[in-house]
Amino acid sequence: MIHGGRGPLRGTVAASGAKNAVLPLMAAALLAEGKTTIRNTPDLQDVYTLNHLLRVIGAKVEFKADSHDLLIDAYGASFAEAPYDLVKKMRASIYVLGPLLARFGHGKVSLPGGCAWGPRPVNLHLEGFQALGAEIELDEGYIIAKAPSGGLRGGKIKFEPSSVGATGNVLMAAVLAKGSSRIENAAMEPEITALADCLVKMGARIDGIGTSTLEIEGVDRLNPITFTNIPDRIEAGTFLVAGAMIPGSEVTVTDVRPDHLTAVTDALRQAGATVTIGDRRVTVAAPDELRPVDCTTEIYPGFPTDMQAQWMTLMTQATGGSTITDTIYADRFKHVPELERLGAHLTVEGNHALVRGADRLKGATVMSTDLRASVSLVMAGLLAEGRTEVLRVYHLDRGYEAVERKFATLGADVVREHYDEFT
Repeated sequence: MIHGGRGPLRGTVAASGAKNAVLPLMAAALLAEGKTTIRNTPDLQDVYTLNHLLRVIGAKVEFKADSHDLLIDAYGASFAEAPYDLVKKMRASIYVLGPLLARFGHGKVSLPGGCAWGPRPVNLHLEGFQALGAEIELDEGYIIAKAPSGGLRGGKIKFEPSSVGATGNVLMAAVLAKGSSRIENAAMEPEITALADCLVKMGARIDGIGTSTLEIEGVDRLNPITFTNIPDRIEAGTFLVAGAMIPGSEVTVTDVRPDHLTAVTDALRQAGATVTIGDRRVTVAAPDELRPVDCTTEIYPGFPTDMQAQWMTLMTQATGGSTITDTIYADRFKHVPELERLGAHLTVEGNHALVRGADRLKGATVMSTDLRASVSLVMAGLLAEGRTEVLRVYHLDRGYEAVERKFATLGADVVREHYDEFT
């Protein structure tokens, strides 16, 4: 429940560990027989879902939410299957297929579920595994992958288009393949760099980290390690954009990597906000009048698709019209009808959304359809006069840790009335 129109947001919040980085890091722990510790693990529903899946596979998992340390002992892992009941809750469950294939020579993973928007096919993952010699079969909603006799072998993969998920999954398989592998048009997102850095610390041999071409020389085994997860650039960007919405606001986000936020902070400056970069901190001060800024989502280091919905909410307050184009997911506009319920004037044409701007929003009951749509509706509720109720907030819990408490720290009137069951 949100009571909006209460004035500016002011204060400091700390970014949590990155959701989109920790999930592949957790899957990577399956590659080593022993105890791996992942520090700065966020307390999120997606983490608990993958913890459950790792236990089904046979790993021992202990999550210390107070210290954000996640301990995974994969020594006893032996069940190379990810059942539908778990995978349907989170698309990222497919990350276990690469490690299962590499370590055990086979894996069976349900076709993924997750947010209710957009076709996000897994064909790039499967084509990458096939390039490493795996045989792939689809049977009754499951992906069944088998390595050739003697294990996976090195191969060359070129992703068209670039894919974060496929890059991470195939990279985890390639590090234990025999011989050399090359991944072209690899994703360059910080989350992939974090995964590659973790794998190298485990003993993998990877060149070209942070570039679009990864060269991998397979090794016989990897070792369990302790690794610190990176900050969540999407959560940080969300609070920075929120800090620019209301005149008089000034929001500082700490524990961040400012270099991961350049596309967002550049756009905020164009919109008239004052952005101050410090050591692991960024401060945004809202302008008296927001300028409209057209936004096009792109692969990293471009503007992230995971910030598109939040930027749309911001642009409803700009003086003048703006256009938002999503080149990553053409139909990622499920939040538009809900923002319109609050009074926003929006038009969707293909993969473009037109925002009229300078809208006065009014509270209403809205329903979230996916993770980033959820938080954009919370932000809109802060702008709206009166009371806004956001339903199905379990989507929020998949990617934002204690979001209502963090907004309350900034002076927002946000209260969770009850916890949704994640089903």
